[in-house]
Amino acid sequence: MTLGLGRTRSVALTGLDGTLVDVEAHIAQGLPAFIVGGLPDTACSQAGDRIRAAAAQTGTPVPPHRVTVNLSPASIPKRGSGFDLAIAVAVLSAAGVVSAAVAGPVVHLGELALDGRLRGVRGVLPAVLEAARHGVRHVVVPLENVAEAQLVEAVTVHGAGTLGDVVRWYREAATAGVALPVAAPARPADVVAAGGVDLADVVGQPEARVALELAASGGHHLLMAGPPGVGKTMLAERLVTILPPLERDEALEVHAVRSLVAPVGEVAALDLTPPFVAPHHSTSSAALVGGGSGVVLPGAVSRAHRGVLFLDEAPEFKGAVLQGLRQPLESGEVVIARARQVVRYPARFLLVLAANPCPCGMAFGKGLECRCSSRELRAYAARLSGPLMDRVDLQVQVPPVRRAAFSDEAGEASAAVAARVLAARAVQQERWAGGGWALNGLVPGYVLRRAPYRLPREATGVIDRALDTGRLTLRGYDRVLRVAWSAADLGGRTVPSRDDVALGLSLRRGEQAAA
Repeated sequence: MTLGLGRTRSVALTGLDGTLVDVEAHIAQGLPAFIVGGLPDTACSQAGDRIRAAAAQTGTPVPPHRVTVNLSPASIPKRGSGFDLAIAVAVLSAAGVVSAAVAGPVVHLGELALDGRLRGVRGVLPAVLEAARHGVRHVVVPLENVAEAQLVEAVTVHGAGTLGDVVRWYREAATAGVALPVAAPARPADVVAAGGVDLADVVGQPEARVALELAASGGHHLLMAGPPGVGKTMLAERLVTILPPLERDEALEVHAVRSLVAPVGEVAALDLTPPFVAPHHSTSSAALVGGGSGVVLPGAVSRAHRGVLFLDEAPEFKGAVLQGLRQPLESGEVVIARARQVVRYPARFLLVLAANPCPCGMAFGKGLECRCSSRELRAYAARLSGPLMDRVDLQVQVPPVRRAAFSDEAGEASAAVAARVLAARAVQQERWAGGGWALNGLVPGYVLRRAPYRLPREATGVIDRALDTGRLTLRGYDRVLRVAWSAADLGGRTVPSRDDVALGLSLRRGEQAAA
């Protein structure tokens, strides 16, 4: 064996942001040692023991000398066992087993078992996306991660089952000029999952249906309040059936988040259906918004990116957990600061809240069956604070369903509503293209209050009075305007009418439009 310097590549992730890492290995005469530098965590720094055992099983043992591995840039933290394969290739390159010229430009991802097998790791999709952005054209991944890596079309994926496979490929490439074998296509075509649910399944609730359509068309957050069993959860679950399918770039972004938290191998096909995430009301702030004591992982708000985040029994969530939603609702991302790093995750989701009228759920109509005290009622209502609710455009009451709603004529199907939503979104994209906004719900309020989008006083009179009397905040005023534009887009009108503005105001809790 020739002892010297070896080099290859891998990727370090900080959230979804990646850094291309040069994995350098040097073997020198001296007492046996295996040192990994460059801010490795515990799992990464223990790679030496796994690599020595795996290389020995492969028949290419690591020389019994001093092995020094540097993960550059050394200032970026390196986490997890996904660097095992890259370190092993760099070390064997330094030992003269693998051709440095062939292995150097290739990105390697994967964990090594002691018997030399390659095990899949999380985060392969964002890592390969980052490699592609840096011009890398070849990646070697475990067989479990092949389908996930192949979602990136600009990169040639090589799937390996063992370290021995990789060593053999590089030896053949160096001696016979044989190219690395390309993994067979392992992923199905991009799909839009049907889901098996339809808006036609919901009985009655015309006002909630209107709110749902407005929410889908303009990206407006929604609160549905009503007694148990009236269809709030059914309506929320069917919201994704009227949202437009994701574009491919959007779906890659969504699946990149899933890749960090889903079981290895689960991210295989590109599902163009917007995600639907419904955490339990006992969830913690870290689980909802993101965080963790070691690795900062994405929370439910990021897993719902480009889709729907549904909080059933919203008042049962802890107050601090709900307040954590305020930043992502405004900025569309989550920023989590740690001592050594700042992690950002995307979080542009559609928030849907469902709430009962009281803790026992019976304070509707005359409320004769409600057993809650006045103190309990006030405390329950106060859990959904003003600052959070001020960011929710649509706040509707969902009443109990009466027998008259059971008719032979089914409610409108998701496909018909989705067609109107798609047409309304096309109008919005054309209107706001110059400002960089895709939906009415994202347009800053000052834009809607200035020419050429300022509405005449005849149209805004009802919300002007509500603002003057303090029944509407300035943020609420702007949100009513956004809903009015969405109502106009759904109705095929180029400018919102007085009725559109009144509808936007009426769909806010306690703010009924005056004549």
